[in-house]
Amino acid sequence: MATNPPKTKISITSDERLKKLKTAFETKYGESPLFYACAPGRVNLIGEHIDYCGYSVLPMAIEQNILAAVSVNSSGKIQLANTNPQYLDFTVSCSEDIAIDKKNPKWYYYFLCGVKGIQEKFGISSLAGMSCVVDGTVPPSSGLSSSSALVCCSGLVTMEANQKSLSKVALAEICAKCECYIGTEGGGMDQSISFLAEKGTAKLIEFQPLRATDVKLPEGAVFVISNCCVEMNKAASSHYNIRVVECRIATKMLAQARGLDPSGLLKLVQVQTELEASLEEMLALVDEVLHPEPYDREEICKVLSITPEQFSSELLSANTQHLTHFKLHQRAKHVYGEAARVMRFKSVCDAGSADSVKLLGELMNQSHQSCRDLYECSCPELDQLVDICLKSGAVGSRLTGAGWGGCAVSMVPSQKVEAFLQAVRDAYYTPDPRRAAMEKQSLFVTKPGSGAAIFLEE
Repeated sequence: MATNPPKTKISITSDERLKKLKTAFETKYGESPLFYACAPGRVNLIGEHIDYCGYSVLPMAIEQNILAAVSVNSSGKIQLANTNPQYLDFTVSCSEDIAIDKKNPKWYYYFLCGVKGIQEKFGISSLAGMSCVVDGTVPPSSGLSSSSALVCCSGLVTMEANQKSLSKVALAEICAKCECYIGTEGGGMDQSISFLAEKGTAKLIEFQPLRATDVKLPEGAVFVISNCCVEMNKAASSHYNIRVVECRIATKMLAQARGLDPSGLLKLVQVQTELEASLEEMLALVDEVLHPEPYDREEICKVLSITPEQFSSELLSANTQHLTHFKLHQRAKHVYGEAARVMRFKSVCDAGSADSVKLLGELMNQSHQSCRDLYECSCPELDQLVDICLKSGAVGSRLTGAGWGGCAVSMVPSQKVEAFLQAVRDAYYTPDPRRAAMEKQSLFVTKPGSGAAIFLEE
């Protein structure tokens, strides 16, 4: 695998989307783009809400992506436009400190996250002027990582425009960190697969250090994505960060119960590492130490011997200060169980046995049940859609992405795909006019796509 994002010469006339983007750019700015950059969305096959706890995940890039046409100039400004008219133009001065409004997560603030990340990495006092037009085919707020793909595309654009060079791993780590400018305390899966993906293979993504290992998916089955048509913007709500906080508190409570110093521990994986325990032993520890009833602030402060002020400042994030109760047992139980399912998923893929499709399907079903019941990150529409997918011929189906809306991913035997698509269409999309109108972008077969890249016109 090449270390840096690839730069490829491409004939614009042979690619309809690039041709349209070039025309839009020329109409907008009166000049031709200097280069193009793309970053794919992703579907997580298994391993939900565990990357920010330090555990490995198993995603693949999808063919849908964020594409940007870019020119570099000495205007002292970054001009941003989008081919979708609902996303307004934006201009910012290169000499100003780039401000990102967490309370108002507009599309261009995600782009500016990537700009700011590269600027800070290299200590660039005055960024190169840029004109950009962005085009996206990843459905927004659908759990397929449209926002992270935009941050990654922007990081790649900013690096190239300012004549810097970074490896894919370094770019993934920078883009994972800089997305917190918009208020999302993510774990790095989305950015990692966006840069490290390779066509034809899913990846096991491990953290600290970041690395990606090929996972050969079984023949005889395909993955189908279906959008429940409920939008969920992670940065615009506190659902996601609440789970991050609950896992952080659970980490400290488990550490305290086993005589570890909780002050330096923030992720559930760190407790397992310190105790040199298996995931099965960690699941048993959760049952032994944490009670299923929600914890209030007073009980947590008492156990950890901290003040209410320390609790607010050290454990909560800006948009979780209102919380009064925390489901620690359920969240930790999901994380350790899901981490075990990821490793089992990979081992089944590696073994390549005759019943691998059935075994992987069972793991996906268990994952959805855990997300629904223990992590409570599903929603009625997603549960309905997953149920329909299973009744329509999928061997496994689960929510993918943050949840609370967005997409399900289903594993479907190859010979049943057409019948599956028709059955899901008839049962979920056709009866509802709004869903029916969205169906073409909401129900599709996907294959492992390529990672982020730069294109130069031949």
